[in-house]
Amino acid sequence: MPIEISGFGILVIAIVILAIIIVSMSVKAVPQGYEYTIERFGRYTKTLPPGLGMILPIIDRIGAQLNMMETVLDVPSQEVITRDNALVQVDGVVFYQVLNAAQAAYEVRNLERAILNLTMTNIRTVMGSMDLDELLSNRDSINTRLLQVVDDATEPWGVKVTRIEIKDITPPADLVDSMARQMKAERDKRATVLVAEGDRQAEILRAEGQKQAEILAAEGRREAAFRDAEAREREAEAEAKATAMVSQAIARGDVNAVNYFVAQRYVDALGKFADSANQKTFFLPVDAAGVIGAIGGIAEIARESMEQREAARGPWDPPSGNDNTGGGVPGGGGSSRP
Repeated sequence: MPIEISGFGILVIAIVILAIIIVSMSVKAVPQGYEYTIERFGRYTKTLPPGLGMILPIIDRIGAQLNMMETVLDVPSQEVITRDNALVQVDGVVFYQVLNAAQAAYEVRNLERAILNLTMTNIRTVMGSMDLDELLSNRDSINTRLLQVVDDATEPWGVKVTRIEIKDITPPADLVDSMARQMKAERDKRATVLVAEGDRQAEILRAEGQKQAEILAAEGRREAAFRDAEAREREAEAEAKATAMVSQAIARGDVNAVNYFVAQRYVDALGKFADSANQKTFFLPVDAAGVIGAIGGIAEIARESMEQREAARGPWDPPSGNDNTGGGVPGGGGSSRP
């Protein structure tokens, strides 16, 4: 049996369905990390944060759904001419984050494309003002300059550029070969300079050592010469004293003293011949009688000296030896003086 619905029932059902539709159109769920802009009759009114939000159906609508998380963009490879006219291939990456959803949605059209073109343009500007060597060795400086320029340019868009990194810088193949040869030449040059410096230091040290050795040797020779001179001076003094004594003996007419002096010199000369290290056997072309006579002269000097001592004693002095003769009565034990 069909159920008959009155016109009032149909109206109620229609109202309920309309209410459900209006509620579904009014409640908006915003995911975490996103923000929605709300437009009323085409004009921006507010921004819905993550979570549930309410809008007026039919009157309000969602304008832009913006990702508020940090996003990375790949910068495509492009050719850059450096200041010294070297052509290189450069690519990189850009990290940015939307801080103001309304500005990012309504201040610029196609935000990602705008950031990408702005970065590529400034890469050519910054890297084109540098030499190739500076370009290859100062990548951190390039990243810093690019970040400052691009971040300042995107600030009105409600975007914060957090990082720009240059990934690859590729010079031409022939230029790479030239750079490799240059680097090898520089290293060879440094090695040659270091070897030369080492040789120089070694020569200086050897010269200093030779100098010190010669100074010490000279000081040794000077000290030895001083000692030799002192010894010769002492010897000369002794010789002078001996000569003076002989001269005094000659002046007194004592010929035996002269004979003693000559004999001593003669014997010393023979001793030097005998002590020679290279002469073990030698012939003596001298008169042995002369040597014996000289020695006899020495004995004569000794005898005369003894006689002079005996003469110097008085008649009452005891004899010098063990002689028992003397003044007194024979057979007595001694004599008494008057």
